[in-house]
Amino acid sequence: MNKKYIIGVDGGNSKTDYFLFDLQGNFVDHINTGTCSHEQFPDAYMSSFRIMNENIQQLLNRNHLSMDHIAAGAFGLAGADVPTQKDNLNKVIEQIGFTHYAMDNDSFLGVKAGSEKGFGICSINGSGTVTGGISPSGSRLQVGGVGSELSGDEAGGYFLARKVLRTVYDSFYRMGPKTSMTEPVMSLLQIPGKEYFIEYAMDGVLKRTLPNTKLMQIMFSAADHGDQAALDIIDHTARQLAHSTVGCMHNLDFGIEVDIVLAGSVWVKAESPLLLEKYKSYVATLTEHQCKYILLQVPPATGAVLWAMELAYGHPVDTDTRARIIESVENIHKKDPSPA
Repeated sequence: MNKKYIIGVDGGNSKTDYFLFDLQGNFVDHINTGTCSHEQFPDAYMSSFRIMNENIQQLLNRNHLSMDHIAAGAFGLAGADVPTQKDNLNKVIEQIGFTHYAMDNDSFLGVKAGSEKGFGICSINGSGTVTGGISPSGSRLQVGGVGSELSGDEAGGYFLARKVLRTVYDSFYRMGPKTSMTEPVMSLLQIPGKEYFIEYAMDGVLKRTLPNTKLMQIMFSAADHGDQAALDIIDHTARQLAHSTVGCMHNLDFGIEVDIVLAGSVWVKAESPLLLEKYKSYVATLTEHQCKYILLQVPPATGAVLWAMELAYGHPVDTDTRARIIESVENIHKKDPSPA
């Protein structure tokens, strides 16, 4: 049988996109459903196999296809962070029936989706943070993304919200500077007095009910008005993001010019230009590479489709095919933006 199709999978912590395209870059079918991440299930990789296999078989069966028709697959998966996880997920993908495929952390999809070259760095700054790099030779490196300060994961909405709370607590009890964030934070969390602050804050952290976006909005607004404590948080996060970006860059074989793709809600839906300005400034002090910054405006799932096409052809697709794939994925996301 002729292998005339590719499959691209974008598997996040909350939802997964499965795309089927032909080798001419024409959309064939799509499934949008819940997570396939092994980190979300008690039986881990067994559930990942079961869920991905069910959806991929459904995608194939309803189009009268089998794995024999698939030229290549590309998988960007949340929870593919360390070598052991990646080895196990590769086994899952091979058990489904893929022989020609690429699998890595979902941050790498941003590189393929955002850079026409097909290589570069992707800095994700959303609810969490991770940096992924693909070099011109195809080498890949992930920096951070495990949710720990051990790996410099000091960005993203979850981290920034906690930093805001820490700053207010410091101003109350740890000789920290006064901050204009105090009153709006107390009001937002409906905390009756400072003696209740740590109880309310810890409850929100442990139950993961903190309004992270609103806490970040308070921080950015305070920074825009010159609040030094808020500016310090932004400066710290910008520095950490820059060190991850340039560290990833310097550990791969890039030439002088490097595309840096910025993805995730904190980058894309920026409340203030301050973080990006500081980030670019730190990157410039850390490297002599010429960096081109690209704000990712297309769905990351586009990267999975483009990556699979690249594997099938042995090189990135042409400009027209790339544009057609991006348009198709964008149209699907407009129609079906949330899990089924």
